[in-house]
Amino acid sequence: MSGAGYVAVAVGGCALGWLSAWLVLRPRRADAARQVPAPDSLEREVLRRSSTGYLVLSPQGRPLLSNPRARELGVLVGGIVDRGVLDAAERAAVSGEPVDVELEPVQPPSLTTATTPSTAPTAIRAVVQSIDDERILVAVTDESAAQRVEAVRRDFVANVSHELKTPVAAIGLLAEATLDSADDPESVRHFAGRLHSESTRLGALVTELITLSRLQGADPQADAAVVEVDAVVDEAIRRQAAAAEAAGITVVADEDSMLLVRGDRALLTMALTNLVSNAINYSPAGTQVSVSRTTSEGHVRIAVTDRGVGIAPEYTERVFERFFRVDPARSRSTGGTGLGLAIVKQVAANHGGTATVWSRPGLGSTFTLSVPNYPGADGLGAAAPSSGTPSSVHRGAA
Repeated sequence: MSGAGYVAVAVGGCALGWLSAWLVLRPRRADAARQVPAPDSLEREVLRRSSTGYLVLSPQGRPLLSNPRARELGVLVGGIVDRGVLDAAERAAVSGEPVDVELEPVQPPSLTTATTPSTAPTAIRAVVQSIDDERILVAVTDESAAQRVEAVRRDFVANVSHELKTPVAAIGLLAEATLDSADDPESVRHFAGRLHSESTRLGALVTELITLSRLQGADPQADAAVVEVDAVVDEAIRRQAAAAEAAGITVVADEDSMLLVRGDRALLTMALTNLVSNAINYSPAGTQVSVSRTTSEGHVRIAVTDRGVGIAPEYTERVFERFFRVDPARSRSTGGTGLGLAIVKQVAANHGGTATVWSRPGLGSTFTLSVPNYPGADGLGAAAPSSGTPSSVHRGAA
């Protein structure tokens, strides 16, 4: 075959290859084109799924377009536009400037069954602006969460200011008294001891404030790992062994459970340590504090029970609030900051769990830390290695 024949064969082969590839890929491209929504349908789908409510009005206040969120927030109910939005639309059409409107929260029918009082909107804000001579856009947002955060922030700042003033003022007065008693060694020693106590309390308060602040802004999964519950219990009891011995309290724990959870071991240990410390501080000498572990409905529950004075029913819902103290005098005498149980609650929340309390005056209290167990590990994990049990801690039925 001549050189020209070879060239012809090569060109024919390339052409045949390109034709085959085009025939094979054309159906795939057609399928892909069919799978991508048309621009108009895509825009409508985005509008439908938006967490912001959108409503487009005519200059006469007639609704031209709306998404489900606008109806959920009560801006458009039964085809009727909220009166405040209509008034704002008139002003926006005249001025050409955006108009902010604070709307009264409503409970439209679409939220009656799906919304609980804790999630129902409490603050709704609308921004009304003119698009052109024929259309006015209303953007509606639920500001409830932001409002709650701001309220918590204000309360927190007020509480912190109040709590910090007490030890700071005490340190100032004690320092002044120490200076005035420079010629009296006995008084100097007395005031110096008080200064040390107040500075220790102030340091503990600042440390726990920092801890709580970090917990509230922390990523719960940042340091997540498989945690042995028995190791957490042993470490929490060990940390409080000296305090228990000094108070004449016996801490007992049930048998090792071999349960596993997923989370941050250091935070879980800190939370349980706070519960054990709280039980010791509020128990009379010669009594027991019990720590028990159970699993139920996919959660590991670690319960700390004391035989103290108990908590009145009207206070049980508030014990996890920051700086709340059932007995302020006793809390301060034991060095309590009023943040220990708030930290416990935040640690539980960060792990997808809860912190609860059962208490009766004269019978004692049971605080329970509940967190989801490790999937498929209902008591099947390896037992935690023992690092020694303090003399004030006993194994057995709690």
